[in-house]
Formats: sequence, C-alpha cells, structure tokens
Amino acid sequence: MQKTRGRDAALNTVLLVLAVLFLAPILIVLLNSFKGKFFISDTPFKLPDAQTFIGLKNYTGGISKIGFFNAFGNSLFITVCSVSVIVLLTAMTAWYITRVKTKFTKYLYYIFVFSMIVPFQMVMFTMTKVANILHVDNLVGIIFIYLGFGAGLSVFLFSGFVKSIPIEIEEADLIDGCNPVQSFFRVVLPILKPIAITVAILNVMWIWNDYLLPLLVIGSDHRTIPIAIQYLKGGYGSIDMGAMMAMLVLAILPIVIFYLFCQKYIIEGVVAGAVKG
Repeated sequence: MQKTRGRDAALNTVLLVLAVLFLAPILIVLLNSFKGKFFISDTPFKLPDAQTFIGLKNYTGGISKIGFFNAFGNSLFITVCSVSVIVLLTAMTAWYITRVKTKFTKYLYYIFVFSMIVPFQMVMFTMTKVANILHVDNLVGIIFIYLGFGAGLSVFLFSGFVKSIPIEIEEADLIDGCNPVQSFFRVVLPILKPIAITVAILNVMWIWNDYLLPLLVIGSDHRTIPIAIQYLKGGYGSIDMGAMMAMLVLAILPIVIFYLFCQKYIIEGVVAGAVKG
C-alpha cells in the first residue's frame, strides 16, 4: 500500500513538472504581452510592474499594424471550410473503403496510409507550381490542398471506427428502402460523431496554426494570422516584441478555447476508432 502511494506521488510529481514545462511558454508570452517592447528582451521572465506595464497598448498597436481582423477572417474561413470538407469527404471515403471489399479499395486504403508518412518538404515546391498552374492559389483553392494533406490521417481514423459499426444496422436501413447514400447520412454519419469531432479538432489545430502552406500557396495576398504576425518584423532585424507577444496571445486564444471545450472527444474518438482498427 505504501509503495503504491509512493509510486502515485512520484507519478503526480512528474506530471506536474511536465504540465509546468508545457504551460510555461504560454504564460511567458502572456506576461510579456503587457510589457513595453524594450523591457521584454531584458527581463522576459519578470512579472510586469509599474515600470514595465503598459496595459493594452501592445494589443491595440498590433491589431492596427497587421490588420488583425482581416487576417482573423481569412484564417477562420480557411479553417472552417477546410475542416468541414475534410470531415465529410474522408468519412464517406473511409466508409466506402471499409464496406466495399475489393483490391481497389484495399490499395486505396494503403495509399491514404502511405500519404501520412510523406514529408511535406518533399512535395511543397511541386505542389506550389501545380497550384499556380491550376489557379488554386487562392482562399478557395487552398481548401482542397488541405483536403489532400489531411485525408491520410482522417481516413485512417474513420476507417478504424467504421469497422466497429455492425453492418446489420445499415442492412436494416437498406431493407426499409434507403439507398446506400441515404443510409450513410441517416445511420452511419450520426454514429461517426465521436471520431468526426476528433478528426475536426486535430485538423482545426493544424490548419489554424499552419504557416508554411498558406505562405507558399496564397502568400501575402490573403494573409492568415501566422503570416500577418511576421510583418511585425522591421528592417535591420528589428522586431516589435510587445505587439508580437500580444498578437500571439490573440492567435492562441481561439484555438485554446476550442480545444478546452472539445478535448474529451479526442481520447473517446481515438479509443473507439482503435477498437477494430
């Protein structure tokens, strides 16, 4: 009994230390967002005091300098549309691959799995050129590019979950007169809700914070938040650290709130999808 308590105490201590290490960078960014830019480099770990505290000036200045609300709208549009397309189309693909047993669907599944291990750096220049040729280097076109890069993991997770759904449920719906498409939307899709939320959360966190793909595809024409923040860098290497810290806080805040509301579905969806995956 004593050994068990000692082990639990040691484990809790390790978890607490890890939690502090993970949260410390966010806390440091938050504290520095209220300091004058000249004090951030000198005393980055010091709490704001009467000398260093400047209130919300970093926030108001950063918002006006980078056009924050315009960048926020672009990020929101890309994220919401991309995630919606990824969740719907990969759910249908995974259902088809799992239910239709042919050599084609078998190899198609392996192609999706293989795409998960291909580094983005291997294809980014080719992808950029193809995007220019096909004229998809815009806010709408990048949605389908995100679909291509996000399909591998999403199909993998959905496929594992679909295997755990008894096929008799779908057969009963077909007997009642529904066609396969109606059966998917009426029966399968509602059952896929836990894993669909998991897929949505994972893709939201990736797409919202992504910097490289929007930079390569749409550049500065339609700035997303990660791209806009980079414009706080001035000439000769100067950086408005105060405004940058403030904008980082505003960029992090929506995704943190979204994650806190939906975090329980991540483990539920992944565990359920792994039952027969």
